Amino acid sequence: MATKISKRSKANAALIPQNVMTAAEAVSAVKKFKGPKFDQTVNIVMHLGIDADQADQAIRGSVSLPNGIGVKKKVIAFCREDNIKPAKEAGALEAGGEDLVAKIEGGWMDFDVAIATPDMMRVVSKLGKVLGPKGLMPSPKSGTVTNDVATAVKEYSAGKVEFRNDKAGNVHAVVGKMSFATDALTQNVEHFIKHIEKMRPSSTKGAYIKKCVIAGCMTPGVQIKIEAPKVED
Repeated sequence: MATKISKRSKANAALIPQNVMTAAEAVSAVKKFKGPKFDQTVNIVMHLGIDADQADQAIRGSVSLPNGIGVKKKVIAFCREDNIKPAKEAGALEAGGEDLVAKIEGGWMDFDVAIATPDMMRVVSKLGKVLGPKGLMPSPKSGTVTNDVATAVKEYSAGKVEFRNDKAGNVHAVVGKMSFATDALTQNVEHFIKHIEKMRPSSTKGAYIKKCVIAGCMTPGVQIKIEAPKVED
């Protein structure tokens, strides 16, 4: 039996641009699609010319986008007593050391991001088997292990974006909501692309960003044109 295509899908298919676009043009095109009643999350996917099997070519980190992503996250902080008050004032749901570890060992997992100071990682390591599989283990590479607890809590509470390449060399991230103004969403997209561009591994050969697409979670994607980096004489 042939799959029935909805009227919305047919209408959106007719609106898919046949050419690559600037970030601003792509955002405008994405916002023209007919979407669901809820406010869609807008995603970006970048296919990179990296060898995902090589550790020195791994792309992983975090970035605060100019206009946030329209989502508030529940953040906890593993820190010493002198950092507990600043962490909570910055928006941490919970903050502490051994007591917080014990609470999580007891089954409490009502949070989205875990921050830790470097000196607390010895304590937090006890939770490796619990936090690791869920992608919640604090890591220096993602910016969740830091001495500046208050700033980290504030940024992640506002929706700081974490990313890492997959086995195929793709990097995926949320860049906002469909309800964002075109200019605000464009700024987020351009900021993320520039951030990834700056992370190009020195050992990467050939084209680094091979393809870049943005899309609503329930609507078609639009390809963004990536300018080749200028070569200095």
